[in-house]
Amino acid sequence: MSDCILVLNPKSGGGKRAGQTRRLAEEHGYVVWESTGRGETYELARDAVSEDASLVVAAGGDGTLNEVVRGVDDADGLDSTTLGVVPAGTGNNFADRLGIQGIEHSFEILESGRRRRIDLGMANGRLFVNSCVGGLTADSSVATTPEFKKRWGVLAYVINTMREYRDFEGLDIGVHDENGEELYAGEAIGVLVGNGRRFVGEPGVQANMEDGLLNIVVIEDRPARSLASDEAIRRFLRRDRDHLTHLLAPEMHLTVHGDEPRHFSLDGEGLSTTELIAQSRPQCLRFCVSKTYQPRP
Repeated sequence: MSDCILVLNPKSGGGKRAGQTRRLAEEHGYVVWESTGRGETYELARDAVSEDASLVVAAGGDGTLNEVVRGVDDADGLDSTTLGVVPAGTGNNFADRLGIQGIEHSFEILESGRRRRIDLGMANGRLFVNSCVGGLTADSSVATTPEFKKRWGVLAYVINTMREYRDFEGLDIGVHDENGEELYAGEAIGVLVGNGRRFVGEPGVQANMEDGLLNIVVIEDRPARSLASDEAIRRFLRRDRDHLTHLLAPEMHLTVHGDEPRHFSLDGEGLSTTELIAQSRPQCLRFCVSKTYQPRP
């Protein structure tokens, strides 16, 4: 059996890229394992480690990548396994951070690209590769069903943000560093924690994924109407930086005040809690990256 295994979520991205991904994988000599249900990509990634795969590739969106990395990690395979990603999903933010520009390009990178050691984020013991967000953005993500994403693509998240803002109550939070020093206290629209993603000033731009630090932004409470579209969020982050609290830290402790747990989204996967501990695991992933990837952007 080949020691290069591609774990394909054929339903990711509405299934539009599954055929092309499967064909290219077979042309390049990969063994293709396809999931048949939600969460099975995690089990397939675990099995790939038990088969002594030297390269495990996630083919899908950020959620599929999260499951594959989690499966390899839980099988204690991070030290012996190189990871790769084929951007076959609706949201392919992390692949873009690595300089991957499409499916064909991803196979070029898997063959001849660089290998880099990058960080991994953790939140309450669950990993995230790209980002962990709470507040309005997370509520919108939770409300975005696979069927809605299949119909609208990336626009589905924007539509649901516009729907959710009308009833969004804000977050009453306290944020501390690993030493207990208070970093923020009060109302907030959201908390954005990036591993592969940097939010401040230039939303969507790659973070330094090799420094062992999380990129943390607290968006202070503002009228939610100002965040009714994706472009409005970009303008808000670019121009209204006086309403942002931002820092770099290896660890963050967050408390949500009130009786009800609030939603957080880890690479699109939901988590509900009133206490969040986010940490960086420095340089524990060996990943295939493009020549355009910048270790220190």
